[in-house]
Amino acid sequence: MDAPTSPLRRALVVDDEQPLARLIAGYLEREGFEVALAFDGPSAVALAREHDPEVIVLDLGLPGLDGVEVCRQVRTFSDAYVVMLTARSEEVDTLIGLSVGADDYMTKPFRPRELVARINALLRRPRRAVAEPPAVVDAPAMSFGELRIDPVGREVFLGDDLVPLTRTEFDLLATLAANPQRAFSRRALIAAVWGDEWVGDEHLVDVHLLHVRRKLADTTTEQRFIRTVRGVGYRMGAGG
Repeated sequence: MDAPTSPLRRALVVDDEQPLARLIAGYLEREGFEVALAFDGPSAVALAREHDPEVIVLDLGLPGLDGVEVCRQVRTFSDAYVVMLTARSEEVDTLIGLSVGADDYMTKPFRPRELVARINALLRRPRRAVAEPPAVVDAPAMSFGELRIDPVGREVFLGDDLVPLTRTEFDLLATLAANPQRAFSRRALIAAVWGDEWVGDEHLVDVHLLHVRRKLADTTTEQRFIRTVRGVGYRMGAGG
């Protein structure tokens, strides 16, 4: 009897540059993905509902709806990993794109093999915390002042209010919280959350933690929950 084949992973590639979209799709298909293509914003939202992808490669500049609005709408019904593509390297594009729930970004031009490597790293998550044992997913709830983190339910509460973190934001916060006395470098956080094979700009960590701080009503001055360790990276604050 033939061994059962593994189901194909599903991806959605969205870019109005059709040759580039088809090129990316070809690379993903060789990696075992079933790929759907969209060339404008409204089609991207519709296909995300129909195709139910595990990962979405999403260009920022799209006709109909831009990538930020597509990501915002998709996040209302999907937790797919989103890699944002942009032809502009200005920091505001990165901040806006990630603030609506994108997990990673790449600036054009890029190497398709690097994009595929990042996607594979995302799909290997959720990962265990850097410290072993226990894994973050099996750890008890953690409290830091009025902040409570539930690794099993993957929920964060500030007082009685549920904090709407993305998966990446939660994973970063949970990694810090599981090792509250440790100062993490950006590289260590990337290894814990994205994986050892991830390549790219390590300041991606700064962008995500900036959003976490904002959602926790924390500031770079107070640093109640996330502390910046100069010359190193970040560690968990006491919550006071």
